[in-house]
This record gives sequence, C-alpha cells and structure tokens, in this order.
Amino acid sequence: MDTLKSIVLFALAAVLEIGGAWLIWQGVREHRGWLFLGAGVVALGLYGFTAALQPDGGFGRVLAAYGGVFIVGSLAWAMVADGFRPDAWDLSGALVCLVGVALIMYAPR
Repeated sequence: MDTLKSIVLFALAAVLEIGGAWLIWQGVREHRGWLFLGAGVVALGLYGFTAALQPDGGFGRVLAAYGGVFIVGSLAWAMVADGFRPDAWDLSGALVCLVGVALIMYAPR
C-alpha cells in the first residue's frame, strides 16, 4: 500500500511542479497575466507539501527519486501541452529514469 501511495504522490507532485512552472512560463513569457503567475506559485507551493507526504522519511532519497519522475513527467507534459514528439532516445532515457526511481524508492532494504 505504501508503494501505491508513493507512486500516486509522485504523479501528483509532478503535475503540481511541472504545471506550476508551466503556468509561470505562460504568465511571464506568453504575457498571460497575474492569474497564471499566481496559480503557478500556488501549484509550486502545493508541490512542496505533496513531496513531504511521501511514506519514506528520507528527504534525499525522495527528492533523488523524484528527479526521475520529473524527467518523465516533463516529457509527458511537453507531449500534451506543446505537441512534442519524443524520439527513441527520449523514451529510452525516460525508461532508465523510471528504473532508477524504482531502485531508489522500492528496492528491498
């Protein structure tokens, strides 16, 4: 059950962090206004709380593993929001990252 909770929290954290950064990008670079900026700041703050809810108590381990989730999430976000099409190297790198996440977070200790 902790593994499922951890995976859900990682996915939520990625949506909040990547989405928050995207909202700020839209507000600043695309001149979409203060509403986008404010929503981005709120989303990034919620990301921090979400990361802190991970069942594993090790900050370094959680953030190191989250790095792999962030990479995969960023590619997925770019596909949905910007029409990015990953190539075989992007997909291979993403898979390596997910293997790293699994080893760091879920390997038996």
